[in-house]
This record gives sequence, C-alpha cells and structure tokens, in this order.
Amino acid sequence: MSGDERKPEDKPRPSRLRGYFFGISALASGLLSGLASERLSQSLDSGGWVRAVGLTLTIGFALVWVIYNLPTALRAYRRWRRGGVVAVPAPELHRAAEEAETWMVSLGSGAGGMAAAEWFALNESRLRELLLTEKARDDTADDLARICDALEVWYLRRCEPGVLLELGEFLAAVAEATGRRDLAELAAARTATAYRLMGDLEGASTRLGISNNVATHSRTAAALTTRRQVERALLHLERAEQAPSGNDRDEAVLNARDRLDDARLNRPGPDLAAEVAISINLAIVHLYQQDPENALDHLRTAAARATAAGDISGHAHALELQGVAAWMQRSPHEAKGWWEHAEHLYAEIDEREGRARCLQHLGSAEVVAGDFEEALKLLKRSALLRQSESELLTTYLEAARQTGKVPEINPDPDPNRTGGWLRRRLTQLREYFG
Repeated sequence: MSGDERKPEDKPRPSRLRGYFFGISALASGLLSGLASERLSQSLDSGGWVRAVGLTLTIGFALVWVIYNLPTALRAYRRWRRGGVVAVPAPELHRAAEEAETWMVSLGSGAGGMAAAEWFALNESRLRELLLTEKARDDTADDLARICDALEVWYLRRCEPGVLLELGEFLAAVAEATGRRDLAELAAARTATAYRLMGDLEGASTRLGISNNVATHSRTAAALTTRRQVERALLHLERAEQAPSGNDRDEAVLNARDRLDDARLNRPGPDLAAEVAISINLAIVHLYQQDPENALDHLRTAAARATAAGDISGHAHALELQGVAAWMQRSPHEAKGWWEHAEHLYAEIDEREGRARCLQHLGSAEVVAGDFEEALKLLKRSALLRQSESELLTTYLEAARQTGKVPEINPDPDPNRTGGWLRRRLTQLREYFG
C-alpha cells in the first residue's frame, strides 16, 4: 500500500506532531547554537553571545514542550493508576451484557418468558460477580450499565428492593468513576424506586430530585423523564394509602393522576410498555376514587396494548385489577374469573409473585364466601409462592384454619406498585358482601 493510500487512523495526530516539533526544536536549537558558537569563536572570537542566545532558545523550547505535553502525561498517569495505560476490552463482560439484555427483553413476554426466568435464576450470581470484578472504565461502563438494567427487571419481578438498591448504588459508583451524567441520572431514579418499595418515601423523593438535577440530553433522557413522572405518581399513591381519609388523601390521589397524565402526554414516541404501565396506574387512581367504571376503561386499554406488545406480565396485571374492579361492583363470580385468568397468565411466564397475589385474592374471597376448606388450599399455595412476607396472607390463613371468621386487618405493606392497595381493598370485602 502506497503512502497516499494510508488510512486516516495511520496518520499522526496534529497535536502529536506539534508536540514532536517543540521537542525536536529544543534539541536542534541547542546543537545549532553550540556549532555556531564554535565557528564564530574560531573566526571572530565572539561566540559567547551566540551560545547565550542558543541556550535561551533551547530552554524556551524545552519549557513549551513540557507545558504542552503535561496534560497528556497526567491523563496517562491517571489511566495507569486505574489499572493500565491502555484500556483493554473485556470480551467476557461484553458477551454477558449482550446475553443479559437479550433475555431481559423476553422476561414477562409470551416469546420465551419462562425460559428467560430460568436463565436469570441460573445466571444472576454470575452477573453479580462480573459487576464486582470488572473495573469501571470508559470502555466497560456501557456493558456494566446493561447488566444492571437486566438485573433491575429481574429484581422488580421478584420484589427484591434491597438488592435493587445495591444495584442503583453500584451504577452511581460507575457513573462517578467514568464521569457519565446519564448513568448518574439513571442510578438515582433506580434507587428512588428501591426506596419507595422499601417504604422510605422521603428517601425516594430525594433520589428523584437528584435524578432530575443531573438530567442530561442523551438519547434516554425522555424515557427517564417519563420514569420520574410515573415514579412520583406512585409516591403520591403510597402517601394516599398512608394518609387518613379526607383532604390529604384526596389531594395525594389527584397529584398522582396529574403526574400520570403528564407521563402519558409527554412520553417519547410510541411505547407500548410505557402505555401499559401508565394505563394500569391511571386505573388504580380511579379505584382509589371508588370509580370502577373508569378504571375498567383504562384496564381494557392496558390489556389490549399488552396483548399487542406480547407483554403477558402487563396483560396479567391488567386482568388482576379488573378482578378488583369487578369485586367493587359486587360481581364476585366475575372477579374470581379475572383472578383465575390472571393467575394462569402469570404461571405461563413463571411470575411467582403475581401468581401468589391472585391465589391470595381467590383464597380471601373464599373466606368471605364461607368455603374455608377451599380458602385454605388457595392460601397455602399462595404462601408457597410468596418471596416476601405478607401479614395479610398470614392473617387470612389463620382465619381459615382456626375460626373461619373474616378478620379485622391492617393494610399489608407490599413492595409492589399496586399490591399494597389491592390488599387494602381486600380487607374491605365484608363491606361489599357482608
């Protein structure tokens, strides 16, 4: 290949050429000044001033060369301190990120949802180990973030806010080490979700503020804005659940609805998953407001969007809430039909928490109906599937085993986006069918 055909990357950078120029100039001026001084001293006996000028030029060029190349040297030193002067690609990390991202897309879907759940169950520990062993560098940050994204979906399905919080803190450390504001924005939003699921509403609100303050204009900025709006809506619903009846609760519910409307109107282009989530949570707002008819409108929309997207998890969640709406309309047979259908869909994708909730709804309904034997069977199956404590489930189990009397119970704090509210509604079964 001739010199004219060399690739652009083979050419020295202009900045590097300038650095070479200053260094060579300093050396050349020293040599030339020495030679000139020697010649002049032989002919004119006046070489001293020439030598002085040459030394001055040499020192000047040397200083310019040092100053010019100092930033490059400092960057090289920092890279060496981080583990090497040259970033070495991490092929194992990249392959793991590709694989995790592929299986993440299948989680909760009709196309490989069960296989995806099995893959994450088998590979979760390996992915966590990679996060711990790989250093956060510019060339590894994206792959580390992709693994974090996949694990977030898995932990949300399993209702594990503790490890979700660890994941958010890890991503924040990656963002700090690499100077990635977009990852810092995502990490703060992720830790906000974890704090909300753990019941720390103030901590969640603080992290959402941090996420908003470091917001960027990256390609994911619009999606993160939508996420923050939905997360703020869920925080308002949690506050409504904790507030006594009255103006405070009504105001919190209205604030939640406003945030969800903002998310719906400002979402970044067509996004079926976002539409499903927003529609489901708008339905929850209407259920809070004792308006099952409007809730059902949103839930039918959510179920249709989820079916179009192949999102079995979203479809099942919509049907589960349709059962709640039917129960509020004093249609126990219809409600149980929706819960049975939702439980079947959750089973197809091995979403155990969803199955457990539906079995608990069905068991609670049987307690109210007086069929304690059937109630006990359903509630025991729910308990076997649960991956988190449920005070309400325990209370109904005791009622079915001992007295057969529907107990007076407090709401069960559940780390799901709607689970706590569903159980609150189930505590009021006697009000509808007493």
